[in-house]
Amino acid sequence: MRVVIVGASGNVGSALLRRLADEPVVTSVVGVASRVPRADGSSTVVPPFDSAEWVRCDLRDPEDVVTSRLEGAFVGADAVVHLAWAIEPAHDRDELARVNVEGTRRVAAAAARAGVGHLVVASCASACSPAFDDVPRDEYWPTAGIAGSVSSAQKVEVEELLDRFSAAHPNVVVTRVRAPFTFQRDAASEVSRLFFGRLLPVPLRRRGFLPTLVWPRGMRLQVVHADDLAEAYRAILVGRHAGTFNVAAPEVLSGPDVAAIVSQGKLREVSPTSLRRLVALAWAARAVPLDPGWFDVALAVPVLDASRARRLLRWAPAHDARSTVTEVVDGLVEGAGTQSPPLLPH
Repeated sequence: MRVVIVGASGNVGSALLRRLADEPVVTSVVGVASRVPRADGSSTVVPPFDSAEWVRCDLRDPEDVVTSRLEGAFVGADAVVHLAWAIEPAHDRDELARVNVEGTRRVAAAAARAGVGHLVVASCASACSPAFDDVPRDEYWPTAGIAGSVSSAQKVEVEELLDRFSAAHPNVVVTRVRAPFTFQRDAASEVSRLFFGRLLPVPLRRRGFLPTLVWPRGMRLQVVHADDLAEAYRAILVGRHAGTFNVAAPEVLSGPDVAAIVSQGKLREVSPTSLRRLVALAWAARAVPLDPGWFDVALAVPVLDASRARRLLRWAPAHDARSTVTEVVDGLVEGAGTQSPPLLPH
């Protein structure tokens, strides 16, 4: 099996490269990225990035350029996994749409023209309609998105695009994967850059913990480890599974759970409205990179029910939520990362 991964240099892409390197059914992997991995001062590419052939393609380039590069990369491919997603520049919604929505359309169209039989696309829990309780929702939960979030709105557009693509190309198996926040140690520096910008708290860096965790009242956190998500993608590819799969660790973390990891149990719960106002001010001042819509997503995103993945893919997470969050927090403290440009360490 020949697999092409668009967005292979990122958080989930790097984990999927690791997983496919050990899969005997997969004989070759092509990594497509706007910034391909290179070793500093050397021509050597380190694992897992050395397991793929690399094609540079920026989905924002002119259509003819993107079409040529994608179709060239897709020649002979049995499956294409589309993971590429931009969350910066957060102040430019149109620029994000060029990568996220138009980029997905280009990938899907190129896959169809190249005769690829299986298209797997990363969706997200944020495509789902709000739910403020801890009741797990399955794949039939509505996908109207979270109001106020640009990323959520664009995930909804991608889901609708895939519906139209499936109807127009019944010969292509289409799979979409919805996951919550996805973490691993190698992504810690990227998480720091995207979520905190220049404001990663100094005590966390110097001492490894915060004096007190400030937590919006009512917020809960569901996560999945990148390696566990990669295992789900592997099973989908090998089994040629169609449809939608929720993939998430079952545990839901509350403020006290996260405080036990990052602040030695010291917690201050505050009004979500007040905290969102502060986030909006910081974003408007360009002090933090993520727009306040991400705050809305964190408060309103439903808990995902991964029963279908467990049943059809025989999937089970090897990492629980607490160990996953602990791993990325340790990575934040250490400035961890890896060779790939999006994941470079501090």
